[in-house]
Amino acid sequence: MTRLIVALALLLAGAAQAETFDTSAGKVDVQPVVQDLDGPWSVAFLPGGALLITEVGGDLVLIEGDRRRRVSGVPKVRASGQGGLLDVVADPNFATNKTVYLSYSEPVGVRSARTAVVRAKLNILSARLDNLTVIFRQSPESGGGRHFGSRIVPDGNGNLFVTLGDRGSRHDVQDPNNHFGKLIRIRTDGSVPPDNPFVNGGALPEIWSIGHRNPQGAALDETGQLWTVSHGARGGDEINRPQPGLNYGWPVISYGVHYSGGQIGEGTSKPGLEQPVWYWDPSIAPSGMAIYSGKLWPEWRGSIFVGALKFSLVSRLSRDGTRITGEEQLFKGRFGRIRDVREGPKGALWVLSQSRGVLYRVTPAR
Repeated sequence: MTRLIVALALLLAGAAQAETFDTSAGKVDVQPVVQDLDGPWSVAFLPGGALLITEVGGDLVLIEGDRRRRVSGVPKVRASGQGGLLDVVADPNFATNKTVYLSYSEPVGVRSARTAVVRAKLNILSARLDNLTVIFRQSPESGGGRHFGSRIVPDGNGNLFVTLGDRGSRHDVQDPNNHFGKLIRIRTDGSVPPDNPFVNGGALPEIWSIGHRNPQGAALDETGQLWTVSHGARGGDEINRPQPGLNYGWPVISYGVHYSGGQIGEGTSKPGLEQPVWYWDPSIAPSGMAIYSGKLWPEWRGSIFVGALKFSLVSRLSRDGTRITGEEQLFKGRFGRIRDVREGPKGALWVLSQSRGVLYRVTPAR
């Protein structure tokens, strides 16, 4: 009875804090659900209603109703600059295999780090990760604390897409023999799928596409096609549909400029290099993204939702197949730096504010 009263009190408190906003699909309520998080980066939904949330300092938080626990057995991270504990994703077959994947900045030596991905079994009863296995390490490692990329997307066929930033070494991105600025595709055990584009040579066999600056958002659309969103410099944030073996240009071409104002590379286009589907100028500093199913808002079916660290907003990009047809900016300036956007199991949108340490749920207004 005490637990029920506490849960009800929390629910009522959350409802009291809900805010209502006008959107192209009508009024929506935005309600804080989990608060007092410390630098949250990603959220994953588990069967039965539990949540996992990463905090960049190295904690993995398990939320079950009003109960919050720190998960033990998490790998050690280098929490410096943009690095730390980053993405968390549940395996599509989590209900039977209890498997989760984490990306993080793995310490190497005294000052270096690299993006790494682990697979583990989540013991919910004891809030513990078991059988932790590193299935990917970015090569080479690098000093500095920026551009780790780090989004993980299961494709539903036993493969994982992993986005990798350039680690600030932009002049190495076009080298096919390293992982800087690459999108990779691996099996869930870390092996290379036999139909990857470079399995017969030309680049490292796990590489899917080349020429990305710092892709921090990725999601599959209704056809199974992967879309990514990547940070530009000053301007030039990009939405792409990465195709196997293709080159997306960084740093040879870009719609942005260096922070000093100087031109990047050779301009905005060059034969043999792909154009973005959409770009922002000025930059919104994009992060997590979701492609919406239309469960609660049929008007938004197929829309791409992107969290923005700059301007503190969620960008909704309307889409017609492979084309983006327009943008609606939601909640501008209201909820701080948005690090992740996900669609929940029941069709609600979930928005994670890193600067406020709050996970919000977006639903149609009552």
